[in-house]
Amino acid sequence: MPVSEAIRKKLSAVPHKPGVYLHKDRFGTVIYVGKARDLRKRVSNYFQSSRRMGWDLKFNALVEAICDFDIHVVRSEPEALLLESKLIKEFKPRFNISLRDDKRYLMLKVNLNDPIPNLVFTRLKKDDGARYFGPFVNSLALRNTVALARKQFNLRGCRVFTPGESDYKHCLYAHLKNCTAPCVGNVTREQYLEQVNAACNFLEGQTREMQPQLEAEMKKAAAAHDYEKAAELRDLIRDLQETWKKTEKFARVPYNLPLQIHPEKDLVALAKILGLPAPPLRIEGFDISNISGTFVVASCVSFKNGRPDRANYRRFKIKGVAGQDDFASMAEVVRRRYARLKQESKAQSLKSQGDENTEPSTFNLQPSTFPDLIMVDGGRGQLNAACEELKKLGLEKIPVIGLAKEFEEIYLPEKSLPLRLGLDHPAVKLLQRLRDECHRVANSFNAQLRLKKISESILDDFPGIGERRKAALLKKFGSVQRLKMATLEQLAEVPGFGGKAAEELKQFLVARN
Repeated sequence: MPVSEAIRKKLSAVPHKPGVYLHKDRFGTVIYVGKARDLRKRVSNYFQSSRRMGWDLKFNALVEAICDFDIHVVRSEPEALLLESKLIKEFKPRFNISLRDDKRYLMLKVNLNDPIPNLVFTRLKKDDGARYFGPFVNSLALRNTVALARKQFNLRGCRVFTPGESDYKHCLYAHLKNCTAPCVGNVTREQYLEQVNAACNFLEGQTREMQPQLEAEMKKAAAAHDYEKAAELRDLIRDLQETWKKTEKFARVPYNLPLQIHPEKDLVALAKILGLPAPPLRIEGFDISNISGTFVVASCVSFKNGRPDRANYRRFKIKGVAGQDDFASMAEVVRRRYARLKQESKAQSLKSQGDENTEPSTFNLQPSTFPDLIMVDGGRGQLNAACEELKKLGLEKIPVIGLAKEFEEIYLPEKSLPLRLGLDHPAVKLLQRLRDECHRVANSFNAQLRLKKISESILDDFPGIGERRKAALLKKFGSVQRLKMATLEQLAEVPGFGGKAAEELKQFLVARN
């Protein structure tokens, strides 16, 4: 895949720092989110053609679809992991798998309104008036830190919501003197709340007296050759540092990253190079799809304000062209599309005049009906075919262009030579997005018809069936799949299928399941 000059320029500005990167396609849609310890090295790997032989099919497909990327620099790799997870859940990129589920990182919850507040682990933050800490990437470090906080501030670790005397009798926390046992009144609720608030301050990283104390104990244990205890204290210090660092920094990560797609600017650039009086707010694009002259179909894709307007997409079966003739097929779909729009606009005009039996002296185009620009996929031949049909309909004033794929050349009716603006030109990018959407719609429709035909061909193997009886079955049930689910009585209702014929057809369909 050739790397555009814009991509090269952006790569040169990517720092050697941890962060998150977002790959986008031609529509500006985020298709992949990833994290990296070194953004420059990681992102550059996607654009090194020398590595392509080692890529699998999925990675090749991802790289082929990348047209732009964004990055966001963070302070640490764990912070990048948290941001990556958040953005994957937000954008749902189609090339991400590992973090697309509903997994959430661990958080710590303290509700001071509970009768005896407790430190509770949770993965879902609710609007319940409780204090939340996190989320935390390293759950083990968090659990060890919470265990230290409970021991240091004499907090309960039991899971009972409101413990009482019966719970106190077999509570290890109380018997080991790790808990002040507010459940049996050893301390008042106000005294216990002071302990909880001190633990919250500790978890927020506002008190750091604990770390020097643990370090002194670690050195003392090491000097006494109690290496096992020293190692435990070392790990505890590390967990404390990891937990405090993540809690402090995670809240500062901004999640609303800008997507660098500017349809308004692209429309202005397109109007400028085409010499249009204003940016084309409505653009319609056409494409033809066929397999060796069979299942010839066409797509009509509408863009509004530079973005897909799917409510106005249309699909066509080419009816009046024999074999493979893209020029004639393009002429037919343009004729059918705008003859229909012209008829609808005429009906609207008559209705607005209040007399449906009177022909208007002049035909007024409805701005909300006809596009500001028409684009056909192809070169001079497809463009001439479209222009000829529009002229016959009296719509020659609508601007029409053609886009040839090989060099992304723009063909204009009044110019003999096409325009070559380069792949990085915003107008070309806009037309590419429109053309690619035309391809997608046309090809999917073609594939849908082929699959339907393959499915319907099963009926050809049924002895004695003709086109008329086959058509009657499909008209009644819509598809072979629904036909297989039909009962014997429903089959017998179809003209041409009496009791015996319906029974034989049912047995035939059951055997084909």
